[in-house]
Amino acid sequence: MALKVGLIVGREWSFPPAFIEEVNRRNEGVTAEFVQLGAPRMDDPSEYAVIIDRISHEVPFYRTYLKQAVIQGCTVVNNPFMWTADDKFFGAALATRLGIAHPKTIVLPNKEYIPGIVHDESLRNLKYPLDWEAIVEYIGLPCILKDAHGGGWKDVYVCRTMRELIDNYDQSGLLTMIVQEFIHWDHFIRCICLGQDEILPIKYDPRERKYHVEHAHMGEELGRRVVDDSRKLVRALGYDMNSMEWAVRDGVPYAIDFMNPAPDMDIYSLTPHYFDWVVKHMADMAIDLARNPRPQVRELKWEDLFAGSRHSAEMVGGAAVLGSGSPPPVEAPAEAPTKAPAAPSVTGSGTASSARPAARPAADPGDAPDAVVRAEAEEGHA
Repeated sequence: MALKVGLIVGREWSFPPAFIEEVNRRNEGVTAEFVQLGAPRMDDPSEYAVIIDRISHEVPFYRTYLKQAVIQGCTVVNNPFMWTADDKFFGAALATRLGIAHPKTIVLPNKEYIPGIVHDESLRNLKYPLDWEAIVEYIGLPCILKDAHGGGWKDVYVCRTMRELIDNYDQSGLLTMIVQEFIHWDHFIRCICLGQDEILPIKYDPRERKYHVEHAHMGEELGRRVVDDSRKLVRALGYDMNSMEWAVRDGVPYAIDFMNPAPDMDIYSLTPHYFDWVVKHMADMAIDLARNPRPQVRELKWEDLFAGSRHSAEMVGGAAVLGSGSPPPVEAPAEAPTKAPAAPSVTGSGTASSARPAARPAADPGDAPDAVVRAEAEEGHA
């Protein structure tokens, strides 16, 4: 009986059918299909060896089900337990602990709270008022104010004065906001990360929200650092599907946005060149995970992740585990590209449609770039 890969998606139209066709056409004892759910029972076994999750960040029911699927032995891409826990402040702390350049970041108490939270009684552990002068002194101006759990251009502000920072914070309502250093970049890179080893760095223009098929946009030193740092982060997070954004300032790549566990895989965003690469490598990964299960329950021992010194990381079973010893060298596998791969052929493969739909639906995945503000992108990141 063939092993099954299930796909959970939203309004995406180009990647899902291309991925399913790519897996099925290989005839390797693994089939792919859309997951169909009714009302799962707590002890229902999973009929899938692997589930690719592209939409549970917007549909809580899916996230609830996927955690049960992990308990039943299904490998979920990405691990729903880790995805539930991540946020941009945690990401900033993790990158810093791994010794990776990251904009200075501060998390702020919520401006407002749900009914029933009484300020004088329920929030007695909070200092008030906030020391805005100390915040600005640490972060600098201009700075970025954004939702710690957000994405897709929502609730992101460029603040050029302390007054603007406070005014925008006062409008943040129930959101948990972070304040971040504004990086004036001279080179921007987005990496597609698959299977915790495949890292594809692509030249990206956040002003136009456009990928550029340019084979030599990085020097050897910058390319190796971007690939190595991306691999450190994706292994630490345990994500098998992610995209990471790097803003390069004075030759130093800063990890701007690297928690995108449902990255943009639309053919018009990626271009057919990179779309074909993503479809084929996603199929490779799904088939391998179906044949060689990696029990994700073992990955839930998060104390291993948080222990250890700031700059040390020891690779254990393919996941980054911080330790107190000297960090081993991070070696990029020979196949990990530091340049764009040769242009793939998409004709007749089913991975690219020649007919563009009359109206392209909005993309669901959580990779809509929150690394820049639409009106301010030419000057920095968001």
